[in-house]
Amino acid sequence: MNTSQFEGLDRRTFLAAALASLATSSMAQEKRPPRIVLRSSWQTVNIGDIAHTPGVLKLLEQHLPQAEIRLWPSKVDNGVEEMLLARFPKLTIIKGQDAIKAAFDECDFLLHGSGPSLVAQNDVAKWAAATGKPYGIYGITVSMMGSTATKPASDAAISKTMEVLSGARFALFRDSVSMQLAKDKGCTSPIMEFCPDGAFATDLRDDAKATAFLKANKLEDGKFLCCIPRLRYTPYWTIPSKKGAFDATKHARNEALKEHDHAQLRQAIVEVVRQTSLKVLVCPEDQTQMAVGKELLVDPLPDDVKARVVWRPDYWLTGEAVSTYVRSAGLFGNEMHSPIMCIGNGIPAIVCRWAEQTSKGMMWRDIGLGDWLFNLDNEDEVKGIVPAVLALAKDPAAATAKAAKARAFVEQRQRETMAVLAKQLG
Repeated sequence: MNTSQFEGLDRRTFLAAALASLATSSMAQEKRPPRIVLRSSWQTVNIGDIAHTPGVLKLLEQHLPQAEIRLWPSKVDNGVEEMLLARFPKLTIIKGQDAIKAAFDECDFLLHGSGPSLVAQNDVAKWAAATGKPYGIYGITVSMMGSTATKPASDAAISKTMEVLSGARFALFRDSVSMQLAKDKGCTSPIMEFCPDGAFATDLRDDAKATAFLKANKLEDGKFLCCIPRLRYTPYWTIPSKKGAFDATKHARNEALKEHDHAQLRQAIVEVVRQTSLKVLVCPEDQTQMAVGKELLVDPLPDDVKARVVWRPDYWLTGEAVSTYVRSAGLFGNEMHSPIMCIGNGIPAIVCRWAEQTSKGMMWRDIGLGDWLFNLDNEDEVKGIVPAVLALAKDPAAATAKAAKARAFVEQRQRETMAVLAKQLG
């Protein structure tokens, strides 16, 4: 090993750099494929959080087919593990401290997957300290809000996040606002670029379940739109498996704005049903939204409209959802990742957002869909929601062409960002 490359480094940095160099030379000498730890899979009560992982796995499969991937998850319960292994049979899922230690010893690179923040910041820091091996950040949002999402993060917390981001071989952000914020706060990673959320690449399917549901509810291919509700804050305390404490502040905010945030969606449903031949499916992205959709979108509808609206009463996994979305004429609503999966599959999608959702919605502007992005905190933009949904419904060919253009741009960035990872492994 040539030690001259480490001259001028302090002892700790020297040891880390030396370990990384040894790992790289060992991989070359063994002539083995690179081994990547994917830190991802944040929770399973939301099909969007589920979708981050299969999306990035698909990109790794497509662009780095020789690599061995080990998934280090937070949660793969509720049938998600089985779904992932059915799609990616070569995948190794890390379970337990012994498997984590083995991954630290045997793998060459840690990739932090897409998410609402640097979710596994502490684990990335542990990897860097314990192994000295390189890591990268793939498609995250950065905000100045704390973990409760109701109070700003402390200066110390922000500084720690920037330290971990700065140590990354690359820090890729899923919206341009996050990237600029990281730069403004002192991130010095050598590569900082826009990187579409990994969920765009999700190709999971459960056609059998989707077909059965659509048939039972008389929804025909291309003849319905999907609509997804959402409260300002996800009421996790209503999900038994989360065992979360009731949050009075978040609940009050939800109650104060739930009508405001759903009135335009409801009116769009009315106009679509009355002005076109399309039906509307009200469906969830997380386990709390079935009840929200019934209360705020379906129950208040006029009887003539309600007759052509289908309410899905059950939660579903990502495969069935995607198999449904790809057979729709498009989607609109207050969520982010169902629209992402739609555009990733060439299906038109309109996004409504607000401040509590951080800057992630700005990725719609970044991929060329700014006129399908509406800020519900801006009343002038709220007025545009119904006309936009109607335009999509009345001219599906134009809407599909717009979605295809955005998809092409996303796929270009996917190729380019995977090339960044490949270079680090090379």
